[in-house]
Amino acid sequence: MSNIVKNYYRVLEVISSLNWEYEHKSKVGRKSKMSDIEVVALSLTSEYMSIDSENSLFKQIKPSEIPNLIERSQFNKRRRKLFFFLNKIRLKLASSFIEFEKYFIVDSMPLEICKFSRHNRIKICKDEFETAPSKGYCASQNNWFYGYKLHGVCSVNGIFHSLEITKAEVHDVHFLKNIKQQMSDCVLLGDRGYLSESIQLDLFRTVNIKLETPMRMNQKQYKPQPYIFRKSRKRIETLFSQLCDQFRIRNNYAKSFQGFKTRILAKITALTLVQYINKFIFDRPINNIKNQII
Repeated sequence: MSNIVKNYYRVLEVISSLNWEYEHKSKVGRKSKMSDIEVVALSLTSEYMSIDSENSLFKQIKPSEIPNLIERSQFNKRRRKLFFFLNKIRLKLASSFIEFEKYFIVDSMPLEICKFSRHNRIKICKDEFETAPSKGYCASQNNWFYGYKLHGVCSVNGIFHSLEITKAEVHDVHFLKNIKQQMSDCVLLGDRGYLSESIQLDLFRTVNIKLETPMRMNQKQYKPQPYIFRKSRKRIETLFSQLCDQFRIRNNYAKSFQGFKTRILAKITALTLVQYINKFIFDRPINNIKNQII
């Protein structure tokens, strides 16, 4: 039995233990060979093992190892339809860590869908204007890019709480306007990109979120941010680096926005799943994500 299949059965065992009762209801067609949770398990296994290509994944699996394995094209369609189910699994896994957390970190990272010099002639993800990619500027890398932004909120231990994908042109501070429906009664650490006195006051008054950001040197009554906050903010930057390194989040093989966001969510869910296995099965540091899970 190959490592892919062994990892698949381990992932299936873990997410099945969450006691899910969900099946995507299809109006037509015969009953599927693989259940929804098996499709999600195979998707998470491929992301954990850094297998971006579905062709490569299905070539490495022998039909005798997973008897009810479906065709590659059918697998691709079903994983897109199971986007909301996949997100529920991520939230269920994350809730095991952050139920009593009071400190969170917010940041964003660019998600390129092509090199900037090619953006005028590509057709990827341009089916609808509302979800079409756009041009954006990344201050940390000091360059322009074409695609989307991934906005994330994680705990100080490194567990993603909230996620959102926006156009690249959307400023980071606008993400905070939508976070009021997802969080309350906590401290949120951000960089200078989230400096906004009006939003800071609104978050505190409406949902009791205290937004802590470093001040600019030329601001009146300048005070350096406490060291513990500066050190804690590096956690989300480490998570983004892990997503780029092991989970290859910058690689894009999707042609539609639905496929693109499903792949991004699958990578982040796979990261959360490995953290869950580290803590509750092997009792080891949760962010050692390069360890084996079997």
